Amino acid sequence: MKTPQELARCVESACFAADATRPDIEQLCTEARARQYYSVCVNGSRIELAHAMLDESGVQVVALVGFPLGAADADSKRYETEIAADQGAQEIDFVINLGRLKDGDRTYVLREMRDIVEAADERPVKAVLECSMLTREEKILTCSLALDSGVQFVVTSTDFHAPPVTVDDVKLLCHALGDQAGVKAAGGIRDLKTVEALLEAGAKRIGISTSAVFADGH
Repeated sequence: MKTPQELARCVESACFAADATRPDIEQLCTEARARQYYSVCVNGSRIELAHAMLDESGVQVVALVGFPLGAADADSKRYETEIAADQGAQEIDFVINLGRLKDGDRTYVLREMRDIVEAADERPVKAVLECSMLTREEKILTCSLALDSGVQFVVTSTDFHAPPVTVDDVKLLCHALGDQAGVKAAGGIRDLKTVEALLEAGAKRIGISTSAVFADGH
C-alpha cells in the first residue's frame, strides 16, 4: 500500500476543457503544488501560465498535443510539440492517429511517434490511445510501435468523454510493453479505490481530471 505522498507522486492532474479559464488553470496548479502531484496536463495556450506558477515546485508541466482527437496531420503535431517545448513543457502527451492505426498504416503511426519524440528534444513522451475504440491486436501493435519509436509511456485514454479505464486494459498494455515503457491509466477515474486497483495492475502514472478522487483527504 502506497502512502498518500507516494500516491500523489503518481498523479497527473489535467484541465483540458475548451472553456477552461485562467482561474481554472491557476486552481489546477495551486492544488497540484499543495498536494505535490507529479504533474499538471494543459492545452498549449496554457503552458506558459502553468510553467510560471509551478516553477521550482517539483510539479511537472505536461503539454497535451493533438488533443483530443489525434487526427491532425503529423507535421502539425510535431510543430505543436516544438512550441510546447519552447514554452516550458517538460513532458508531452500526444494523441495517436487512431484512424491511421485502424487503416493498418503502421508506417505513418511510427513516423509520427518518432517525429514527436525527436521534436520533444529528450523530454519524456507519452502516446495517448483510446482503448475503448481499439481491438486487442491494435493495442498490442501500438505498444510495439511505441517501443520502436522511443516513446516512454502509453496512456489508456484521453479521458475526453471516453468510458472509464479498465484494469484489464492496464494489464494488457503493461504486458505488451514489459519493462521498456510505462503505462499511464486515465479515463473516468473518480475514487481512490480505483487508483489503487490501477496501480496494482501495473500503471505507473494516474491521470485525473477531478480533485474528487482525493476528496477523502489523501
